[in-house]
Amino acid sequence: MGIRLDAVHDQDCIRGMKRLEEGVVDLAFADPPFNIGYDYDVYRDRLESERYLAWSRDWTAQVVRVLKPTGTFWLAIGDEYAAELKVMLQKDHGLTCRSWVVWYYTFGVNCTHKFSRSHVHLFYMVKDPRAFTFNADAIRVPSARQLVYADSRANPKGRLPDDTWIIRVQGSGCGVQGGGSDGQASELNPEPSPGRHGPALNPEPRTLNPEPCPPAPEDTWILRPQDLPEGFSASEDTWYFPRVCGTFAERAGWHGCQMPERLLARIIEACSNQGSLVLDPFAGSGTTLAVAKKLRRRFLGFELSAAYTAQIRKRLEQTRPGDALEGVAEPLRSVPATADGRRLDQLASSGWPRERKRRPQDGQRKLPGI
Repeated sequence: MGIRLDAVHDQDCIRGMKRLEEGVVDLAFADPPFNIGYDYDVYRDRLESERYLAWSRDWTAQVVRVLKPTGTFWLAIGDEYAAELKVMLQKDHGLTCRSWVVWYYTFGVNCTHKFSRSHVHLFYMVKDPRAFTFNADAIRVPSARQLVYADSRANPKGRLPDDTWIIRVQGSGCGVQGGGSDGQASELNPEPSPGRHGPALNPEPRTLNPEPCPPAPEDTWILRPQDLPEGFSASEDTWYFPRVCGTFAERAGWHGCQMPERLLARIIEACSNQGSLVLDPFAGSGTTLAVAKKLRRRFLGFELSAAYTAQIRKRLEQTRPGDALEGVAEPLRSVPATADGRRLDQLASSGWPRERKRRPQDGQRKLPGI
């Protein structure tokens, strides 16, 4: 192999991957710089466009080289270069796109002259469209035939998620309720199921909630996924996971672009097996490596920043195989629906201040060029 596994290396990813033999990686996940001027520790995220694309072609070529013939590559990328990199992966590197997933999140980047940024593109690519790992049973979700129509033709295991990913709601007064997440029992599944991590990975049947969801005001837009849970199904190809905001317990606190553990768990469980080698060429906050370790995969990461690398190593030292995943298993239940919240105009009449001192974590930093 020529390089130590189950570790993160403080090294440029292209030079690091060149130390790997050809065809040894089962699954690669990359969340590279988007070239939008983000303030990283040591990397300059504002390259001339052609230089950025040339660099992207170099590092993606190394990813493809080290992938096994049955290997899978997931790329997270923003709007600015999504089209170019998708074409590059297909035309230049010969990969096949299995799904174009959209990761949708709330508390996005506030923009002043365009719609606010609230999504990331996730390209699911394979080397061989006839031979690759996809653990369907690990990510099945209940189907409408099971939950709504009691159709005997329904697959008892459920169906595969669509390529829009929204975690299924299990809240009071909204559609579907019951247990089934994190090994809890439900009315239709009285026995807990060990070893899973949330509804997308452990889709036990749910019971229907007889209480209807409160209707949204007719004269307003639906602003939040909690207000329209039936419009965000875990069986689709738009996935709703909250960003790891500064106030979240999951937040590491030293890296501004931390991916949610449960998003990585869906990808790793679906596209690799225990003992498989998972590669992240841009280790960043170390989430890919930590989740791979929790799910009993081998892992390997590269990180250009020595400071980030040191923090990742601390995170990995505190992580054990089999540890529970961080983050909320069912994001749509994690905060109240708008109808159940508090309105400032209503609180003002009871003495609540209309304005309050703004704290740094209340706002989103405006990125250059947005």
